[in-house]
Amino acid sequence: MTDREAYIVLNMISGVGTARFKILVENFGEPHRIFEESAESLSRLKGISRELAEKIIFWEKDIDLYGELDFAEKSGTRIVTLTDAEYPEILKGIYDPPLCLYVRGKLPDFTYNSLAVVGSRRATIYGRKMAKHLTEAAVLAGWKIISGLAFGIDAVAHQAAVDAGGITVAVLGGGLARIHPQEHVPLARDIIESGGALISEFPMKFPVNRQSFPRRNRIVSGLSEAVLIVEAGLKSGALITADLAMEQGKDVFAVPGHADNPQAKGCHKLIKQGAKLTEDFSDILEDCESLPGFDLRDEVREKPAEPVKPVKPANLSDEEYKIIGLLEDEAKSFDYIAQETAMHVASLNGLLTKMAMKMIVIQHPGKIYSLRR
Repeated sequence: MTDREAYIVLNMISGVGTARFKILVENFGEPHRIFEESAESLSRLKGISRELAEKIIFWEKDIDLYGELDFAEKSGTRIVTLTDAEYPEILKGIYDPPLCLYVRGKLPDFTYNSLAVVGSRRATIYGRKMAKHLTEAAVLAGWKIISGLAFGIDAVAHQAAVDAGGITVAVLGGGLARIHPQEHVPLARDIIESGGALISEFPMKFPVNRQSFPRRNRIVSGLSEAVLIVEAGLKSGALITADLAMEQGKDVFAVPGHADNPQAKGCHKLIKQGAKLTEDFSDILEDCESLPGFDLRDEVREKPAEPVKPVKPANLSDEEYKIIGLLEDEAKSFDYIAQETAMHVASLNGLLTKMAMKMIVIQHPGKIYSLRR
């Protein structure tokens, strides 16, 4: 077995995931060597149960690797592993990047100008209008649109991007052989034909379920520079995407709605928590470092100014003030902050997440933190 095949097999085994994969590789080295061990040897590792160890070692009982590879190839699907050059660099920076991505179409460069547009499946006329308007404006500004191919806001965003001549990427909550919902098969085809892509971390025939959609959402936010929530109820999956985006250090934007509209309450909650109220695409551009073909930093270089330190928000804890002090001059790693504050890792992680939600700090790939200037 090659390392590439090992990635694909481990990705097909329920219960492995990125965290356990790291444990296995740290103990046994190259991925293919994992399968040269015994189930007993694997089960000695923390987090690897005897049941999971046997599923890994005796994987051929349940997994047809070469059937999967053949099916993917015949359907025009590429399987991109975490170590392949095509794997999006921005996605490697999230907490648990997928071991594999199944890709149909062309992956764009996600390192700049990628906007996730998500929202309610039961979108109102107002929500659809705003999703279409904001997506069209983003495309005209040279941005790529990421969404989840679901009913409602997702589908409106994808369709608006295609109609405007832009690039859009749909992240599925199931395998690419089972496009869900089936009603969006024509839209999926249009996405590919317009230069975009369909992607999934799940094997080709994997069916959607309640757990697969939240996992899908972390990829939607992970591939994006910013996340826009157009319409969402208080129990909407779009709020999960927003929370994941904040954990990943991404900017979150939300469109306000009518006060008596249940589908607007999720957006209003996000705005109260610090998401930027968004009425027009210019609201998003104001928070971004540069526009296509125009770097705002060029003006700063022309006339040097005294360094300006960020204003410390009121009503913060002593620990938050200490973190702000550590980040005033330059970005710092999570490990550095943990060492200087002497905080427990779990407590510090929670605090930094709250500070990101308050729009005080930004988390960059590799768990590097800086102040929001």
